[in-house]
Amino acid sequence: MDEARGSPSKQIPVGLDAATQEEYASVSKLLQEFTDISTIDKAWTFKSDTDNVSRAMFVISQPNLLSNKRRKSILSSHVLQKSNNSVSFHWAPFPIEMTGVSAMVPSPSGSKLLIIRNSEGDSPTHFEVWDPSQVKKEFAIPRSTHGSVYSDGWFEGISWNADETVIGYVAEEPDPPKPTFTGSGYKKEGKTDKDCGSWKGQGEWEEDWGETYAGKRQPALFVIDISSGEVLAVPGVGKKLSVGQVVWAPSIQGQQYLVFVGWPSDTRKLGIKYCYNRPCALYAVKAPLFKSDASVTKSSEAEDSLIIKLTESISSAFFPCFSPDGKFLVFLSAKSSVDSGAHSATESLHKVEWPSDGKLDASLKIIDVVPVVMCPEDGCFPGLYCSKFLTRPWLSDGHTMVLSSYWGSTQKILSVDVSSSLTDIPAIKYGSPLGKLALDAKWGWLDVSTPTSQCSEKVLSLLASLQFDIMKIPVRNVSENLTKGASKPIEAIYVSSKSRKSDSPDPLIVILHGGPHTVLLSSFSKSSAFLASLGYSLLIVNYRGSLGFGEEALQSLPGKIGSQAPNKFAAAAARNPVCNFALMVGTSDIPDWCFFEAYGREGKSIFTESPSAENLALFHSKSPISHVSKVKTPTLFLLGARDLRVPIYDGIQYARALKENGVETKVIMFPNDVHAIKRPQSDFESFLNIGAWFNKYCR
Repeated sequence: MDEARGSPSKQIPVGLDAATQEEYASVSKLLQEFTDISTIDKAWTFKSDTDNVSRAMFVISQPNLLSNKRRKSILSSHVLQKSNNSVSFHWAPFPIEMTGVSAMVPSPSGSKLLIIRNSEGDSPTHFEVWDPSQVKKEFAIPRSTHGSVYSDGWFEGISWNADETVIGYVAEEPDPPKPTFTGSGYKKEGKTDKDCGSWKGQGEWEEDWGETYAGKRQPALFVIDISSGEVLAVPGVGKKLSVGQVVWAPSIQGQQYLVFVGWPSDTRKLGIKYCYNRPCALYAVKAPLFKSDASVTKSSEAEDSLIIKLTESISSAFFPCFSPDGKFLVFLSAKSSVDSGAHSATESLHKVEWPSDGKLDASLKIIDVVPVVMCPEDGCFPGLYCSKFLTRPWLSDGHTMVLSSYWGSTQKILSVDVSSSLTDIPAIKYGSPLGKLALDAKWGWLDVSTPTSQCSEKVLSLLASLQFDIMKIPVRNVSENLTKGASKPIEAIYVSSKSRKSDSPDPLIVILHGGPHTVLLSSFSKSSAFLASLGYSLLIVNYRGSLGFGEEALQSLPGKIGSQAPNKFAAAAARNPVCNFALMVGTSDIPDWCFFEAYGREGKSIFTESPSAENLALFHSKSPISHVSKVKTPTLFLLGARDLRVPIYDGIQYARALKENGVETKVIMFPNDVHAIKRPQSDFESFLNIGAWFNKYCR
């Protein structure tokens, strides 16, 4: 007994043997090195009073595993352009952490910074307006006015007006009154404050927009006067539209308008996250007047609340953006997605002339700028796949936009390669035209030494030992029914070591994206770099149906899913996988997706909330669950318990079936994660287990 007390033995957690402990310790140490790499989330540039000097501001983030949140900071720099066309960046000595910040938006001039802090529970939302030295104004907006401000990147819309006195934004509509009950039953005209002799009921349940929007109320449009803090709801929109992406429009005959995107919300709300096939349009509405605007001649209330649909002739319009001179309104469209049913497809770019001197109405002519590309010729532009604009996309000529878009398995800026690769951590580059600015101008790109590009020597050494190539893989068994675009080769990114350690090749990890209509790029990925640094080669496959290869190739996949390869792999890892369409169609926030991917374009027209026995039979035949008896591969499942897109029972059913068949199976459940599994602790534990799982069966 005494000897045992004096020499405590090493405690092994239940379920982990000593060898597994050592494997976890080794793999987690390397994963931590990659996890610590910072990410550049947003960037702005501002003019300066001094010639040849401009200012830049960057939002950088880094996972904080202990708090299970992302730590966000602001890093600023002065950019000095020298006479020899070179530039130097003079960085602030340290980044400034922004704790509890939901959104930060600088004003157009760069003289003010809006900080928004959404609170939890019944607490108010806080608005802070900063100048270069201090907080100038701070307002607490109660939940009786509105709920949290949307900062999700989709409904999100926070826009300064031209003179930087008013901000338009999108927030959750205020909570509706709930029924009050007492010991005697229903209480009429219940008080809003808490009463120990009564309680609040739940009221009627309302649909939300599915994955990542569970429990969030409908997005609505508001404006705030940053001098007085007065907040007004923009009239006229009502409950029939969910609004987002608001921008201030150039005034028309002295009248200020707000332009926004509207999604019909008076019927079933299908999941909208990553789903561009939801119809939407651009609308305009007069900006409401504050009490301080008493000198302005007010029109009738009915006229003020009239909203105007600007894009009547097209099924999708989003991310409105005005040209610097205010003459054109440019926007993206996912009409290929809406019209076909594919959740993501080839996009198009359009514009309308803004009537600065005339009356605004719904008869604006939509002009195609970049149409949908059906079948790109070899090496030519494959179509637009950008999904959003840059924060400030205009070059100095005022009519040229900079767009970031997928081009096959790479990402391009116009026709310039993006500034990172699978073997290079993200970096900032400074671009300027060589000679006169024109559409065909050559651009020079200078590397910028930045604090965000620093990482450990070990990571730099490991990345330097890797190489990658984009392989073109011919389509086999091309049939006459296949379109020209669908017959073209697919692409796969092959990552390998520069030096062979032995005569035998490194084990290969095949990485497939979900969607299925998305794409894996040759830009930097922490998780892929980590797996390659464990000694694996990677084959990152962009199969037929991926974005970036033209619309014909994309539309060739729906209706043809469901084949398997159960005997080719030594081990497998799946994050929130689709395993059974027949189960998913009744529980997912996007049941229409099941119909479209199983039936093809026909699926859009036959979609129903009550699938028939024939529908369910086809769904089962197209699902991995129908092949489960053939599977012998040890499989790791990583599931988010709050996933509304592919609910957890889809993966659990498949895992149970594998176990029933004697297949080695492991399930890790993340109770607070949705489909993406990207909370810092969950992401870390996911790839720690993936690395250890592959090492167990492939080494």
